[in-house]
Amino acid sequence: MLFLQNIMLLRHLVMKENRRTCYLNSNDGSGILGFGDGPYLRLDDVNCFEDIEQFTTKYNNSYIFALFSYDLKNEIENLSSNNSDEIGFPAVILWCPEVVVRISNDQYEYVQGDEKDEHNDFISSILNENTVADLKETVSFSPRTSKEKYLDTVNKLKKHIQKGDIYEVNYCQEYISYNTDIKDINNTYVNLNKITKAPFSCLFHFDEFAVFSCSPERFLQKDHLHLIAQPIKGTSKRGINDAEDKSLIESLQNDPKERSENIMIVDLMRNDLSKVAEKNTVKVDELCEIYSFETVHQMISTVSCQVKKEHSFVDILKATFPMGSMTGAPKIRAMELIEQYEDFKRGLYSGSVGYISPNGDFDFNVIIRTMIYNKNLKTLSCSVGSAITIKSDAEKEYEECQLKIKKMIDVFKH
Repeated sequence: MLFLQNIMLLRHLVMKENRRTCYLNSNDGSGILGFGDGPYLRLDDVNCFEDIEQFTTKYNNSYIFALFSYDLKNEIENLSSNNSDEIGFPAVILWCPEVVVRISNDQYEYVQGDEKDEHNDFISSILNENTVADLKETVSFSPRTSKEKYLDTVNKLKKHIQKGDIYEVNYCQEYISYNTDIKDINNTYVNLNKITKAPFSCLFHFDEFAVFSCSPERFLQKDHLHLIAQPIKGTSKRGINDAEDKSLIESLQNDPKERSENIMIVDLMRNDLSKVAEKNTVKVDELCEIYSFETVHQMISTVSCQVKKEHSFVDILKATFPMGSMTGAPKIRAMELIEQYEDFKRGLYSGSVGYISPNGDFDFNVIIRTMIYNKNLKTLSCSVGSAITIKSDAEKEYEECQLKIKKMIDVFKH
């Protein structure tokens, strides 16, 4: 009992300090945690890539945690983002934390910064978070897009597909909660993570922003010169028992619409990787495989290549960002239609969070199944989307969005 009281007191002190934190949690016993002060770069979308290059070069012997907003697309292509922005997340945050630890089965190793008692106490407060009783916040979400408008927009996008403008587009909507005071950042993440247990989960707490990501999707991983992307397209609910689960998996695996969505994005990712790959090294390692998570089944493919030695991190980012699973195909036209038909600025949603290690390897997720909080504005955002193809049924697409977002929203008291 005394241990639990100490943890509660420690958490109170930590939150009072407003300590910058990034916890990348694989939910398999492994993770990486950065916290404390340290040099950082916080940018809006003007000449970002030049600054990113300079920062990553200057601190190339350190661990760098990075967040990239979807709207970086405007510096890669001749695009714009003029829709309403209720969160105000920067285009880029790069940060070299004072302390970084690698986590493995509740054990941890310092890989950046000095070991101190206060650091160990903070790390323990993160790793022992599950021992603390649930403290749910009261939050009320409202969709910024009405169901009627959503259905109408899906049908308009299908007309663009019929005309040959695009083959597929990822259409999203935002759920928003105003006048929201989240008192316990850490525990909000824990409550969400308990439900989803996603492999690319993340808690990011930086100044006025908190990001609670329950993402199942990897954007890019680099291991030496080996580069992989793992786009997700295709979603099914979980069954109430093993028999129903098996039936749902088989149905998803053999669904022609879901497979076509996935294969189109695989082709797009093959094209993106080819811009930085050694000749004849781009390949599809997995095609339309089904992975099961706590709340959904997902169809995932894996595309890989050997990247040319001369390409920097920024070169790779420019070639592949934003990820095809969140845009559509052809990529540029899909992004133009996203801007035309969506009624919110995506910001960090559809972007990425991850880290770059001192040897140049990196791992980044896709920001989906994520809540983004601006404590100064007392505003909490949670966006959701699905791929629209010629075979899409507007009602079913709407239902898929509800399936993806419901478990997350239900964490909060209404």
